[in-house]
Amino acid sequence: MTDTTLDLGPQALVVARLAAGVTETQLGGATPCPDLAVRNLLGHLIGLATAFRDAGRKNLGPTTDTSPDSAVPDIGSGWRESLPKALDELAEAWRDPAAYTGETQAGGVFLPGSVAAAVAADELVVHGWDLARATGQEYEPDPAALQAAHGFLAAVAEEPNRGNGPFGPVVPVPEDAPLLDRVIGLSGRDPGWKV
Repeated sequence: MTDTTLDLGPQALVVARLAAGVTETQLGGATPCPDLAVRNLLGHLIGLATAFRDAGRKNLGPTTDTSPDSAVPDIGSGWRESLPKALDELAEAWRDPAAYTGETQAGGVFLPGSVAAAVAADELVVHGWDLARATGQEYEPDPAALQAAHGFLAAVAEEPNRGNGPFGPVVPVPEDAPLLDRVIGLSGRDPGWKV
C-alpha cells in the first residue's frame, strides 16, 4: 500500500453491523482476545477507530500516542451510537489522499501514512472476526481490507520480537486455506476458535 488509497468504509460498515448484532447478554462473553470480554473488545474498537481517524487526519495527540495495551478498554452507556460514528469518521479520514502521505502516529508508534492505513485495515478485519466469533455471527470481511490485512501481517510475520508485541506467535494454517483463515493465523489466533 504505497501508491494507492484504500476505502476503509466497507469494512467499517461490516464491523458496525456486527456491533449492532451484539445483545446485552453477550457483553460479558469471551472473545479470541486474551483477557478481553465482548464489552472490552467493543471498547477497543471505539478507541482504535478514534485513534486511526486522528492518525489519518494527522491530528496527533492523546488518541494517537497511547499504547493500546495501557488499559483494558470498556464501553460507556452510549456505545451503540459512538462506535458507528467513530467507524464512519475513521473511513472518512482515510478517503483523503493526504492521509497516506508523510508520517503519522497510532498506538504510540510513528509510521508512514500508507502503513497506518494497512494497520487500520488489519485491526478492522481481525477484530471484526473476533467480534463475529465471540457473538456467533456470520462474517465476511471486505475483500480489499482483507487483502491489505494479509499484506501487512505477512510482512511482520517473521519479526524477531513477534510474541512480545501486539501479535502472538503465528498459528500455522494450510497454504490452501481461505485467505481469512490465513490472516487470522498470521495475527496469532486460531481460525478454529469458538466460544
